[in-house]
Amino acid sequence: MRSRFTARSARLALAAVAAVSLTATAASTAAADSRSDTVRACATKDLTFKVSVKTQAGGYYLVTAKAKSGVTCYLKGVFPSASFGSSPDTEVGPAEHSVSENVVLSGSKAAYAGINPMTTGSDHGKQFDRIHLSVAGDEGNAVSLRLPDTATVDRPVATNWHADPADAVPFSD
Repeated sequence: MRSRFTARSARLALAAVAAVSLTATAASTAAADSRSDTVRACATKDLTFKVSVKTQAGGYYLVTAKAKSGVTCYLKGVFPSASFGSSPDTEVGPAEHSVSENVVLSGSKAAYAGINPMTTGSDHGKQFDRIHLSVAGDEGNAVSLRLPDTATVDRPVATNWHADPADAVPFSD
């Protein structure tokens, strides 16, 4: 009889050790998951921007955003907040009608948005040599960037932020 109690208590001890082990594994997995979710949204001050001219789709500006040294953050998959001047008709509208995936920036990883300054097909518009740019929701901290050339602006649109520059081509109707 004694051996039956010993076997039973050994099984209980093994079950207790297994439960503790499973709890510890679950806790460490949860901690690892919470660390991966702690990447914060980018603010305008976290990024450096570069504007280049592209000729595809009738011509547009490709905005490249990179995180500053030591910063890891993500850009939401929405279009950047941008304008060519202070007039409401120079504010950039969306070229896409849905939200894209967020882009995590760190080190050399970049995000791209395409801005088409002229979507009307006319020769009319206002001319600008600078663009005011910020992360959506951080408009109070916009940066002013010199354009590579003078832009004629009439109903400008921008793509969402994308991880691949080929996805940031603002095709217009």
